[in-house]
Amino acid sequence: MREVPPLLKLILIRLGLGVLTLLLVSLVVFFATQALPGDAARAILGKEAANKARYEALRKQLDLDRPIVSQYTTWLADLSSGDFGESFAQQGTSVTSLLATRVRNSAFLVLIAALISVPVSILIGAFSAVWRDSRFDTSVTLANLGLAALPEFVTGILLILLFATAVFRWLPGVSRIQPDVSLASQLTLFILPAITLSLAVIPYVSRMLRASTIEVLESEYVMMARLKGLPGRLVLWRHALPNAIVPTIQVIALNLAWLAGGIVTVEYLFGFPGIGSALVDAVANRDLPVVQAICLLIAAVYVILNLIADIVTILISPRLRTGMR
Repeated sequence: MREVPPLLKLILIRLGLGVLTLLLVSLVVFFATQALPGDAARAILGKEAANKARYEALRKQLDLDRPIVSQYTTWLADLSSGDFGESFAQQGTSVTSLLATRVRNSAFLVLIAALISVPVSILIGAFSAVWRDSRFDTSVTLANLGLAALPEFVTGILLILLFATAVFRWLPGVSRIQPDVSLASQLTLFILPAITLSLAVIPYVSRMLRASTIEVLESEYVMMARLKGLPGRLVLWRHALPNAIVPTIQVIALNLAWLAGGIVTVEYLFGFPGIGSALVDAVANRDLPVVQAICLLIAAVYVILNLIADIVTILISPRLRTGMR
């Protein structure tokens, strides 16, 4: 029998652990949403909840009259077939169709934030390591500490005041994305939310890369490269940075995964129609299927990004790649 390649074996193990993680998350999410105060049927009916017959009929229609364990097993069975159920707040509308456009908007926003934050973090971290203890390094360190201490909504409000209202009026302060218009033609609406998310990620990634790069620059093989007369720029970008970025990949993955959950505050602040604002509305309306679907989606993003980070770390690290053989 042919032996399974080590890398494929690792991927299969991580996939199995990821599925187990999502199963545990589904348990926590389902029972936590059931424990929310209030009643979904009463929230939907409003004043009409006083009509006991209509109230009981709606509870039966939503399967809320069944035992909670039975509700969970049915929901999990539907979930395994790709059916997230129907929205409580919008009867007759599937959760998948309700969230499709919002997931697209949020994914595009996270992509823009990642394309901004990752290259900027690498550049800042690399130059801070090369010019450590300089004025540039000190300024970057203070800026990173300040940004890390600010909540995202404070950063977003400051950006709105600076670029949309009080000082300059260059960009819209509210990001009302039109569903029937291409996202490429609405890029200006993504700028402030994407910058807000990027400023929340850059401090952590750049500081990690700075520390890792300093450690690599003091290693023996880098000193040997310098003794051979290689230019400092070549030593940094060809020898030091590829090795220094290996421990930073996990930090990048965790921060990109955080973007999937951190957009809740940012989207609500900018009125952005994504999964973050959908989650806020679903909690307010007691729309349990939507809350459960969004929480599972965010958990799945964490699992997938961590798996990708593990694979990339092995592929770009010669020591780990050799150990897999």
